[in-house]
Amino acid sequence: MDRVLLLVAGYPGTGKSHVCALLQERLGPFHLLALDAAKEELYDREGFADATAKAHLDQAALELFLARVRTAMAEGGPLLAEYPFSEKQRPALAEACTAYGYRPVTVRLVAEFEELFARQHRRDLDPARHLGHLVDAYRPGDILTDRSGAPQVLTREVFLERFLHRGYGEFALGPVLEVDTTDFALVDDDALIEGITRRIAEERTGTSS
Repeated sequence: MDRVLLLVAGYPGTGKSHVCALLQERLGPFHLLALDAAKEELYDREGFADATAKAHLDQAALELFLARVRTAMAEGGPLLAEYPFSEKQRPALAEACTAYGYRPVTVRLVAEFEELFARQHRRDLDPARHLGHLVDAYRPGDILTDRSGAPQVLTREVFLERFLHRGYGEFALGPVLEVDTTDFALVDDDALIEGITRRIAEERTGTSS
């Protein structure tokens, strides 16, 4: 499984971090790459004065993430990447896989809208979530005690627009395993691992289920 890129994709709130932890435990170790981690690194290094500056940092974070993907591929070994991937990132990831001989496999997590919006709202208000995601201006070390009025706390309308139009539920690169995580208690971890293992084998042999 040396040159496998596992992409844990899907809507925000579908449990991508949990699936990554499960994969590390059951199939790892993987070199983990997360686009949000790159964003937060730049937020804490640079800060941003307004929404335009934040957008520039987010683009720089994407470029940093993709550069790290290519660096990790050059070093070899199995890779695990996590984000609500969409068509925006797919061409560069596909090109990197071709350039470095990596086999991509996608684990695509989906769930019902109302449950995802409830999870996203709880996440936005959680003090553990990096404040940079929720504001239009940020200086490293800033604290906001009451996050409910932060400008980037997603409203139901904005979340619905992203849910319907950003393509999070359609992303695919290589064989795909789609898992419904509307109810985490109903997700069978053993079946998930077996399904991923089978799709890695499919990618290796060029077959499909």
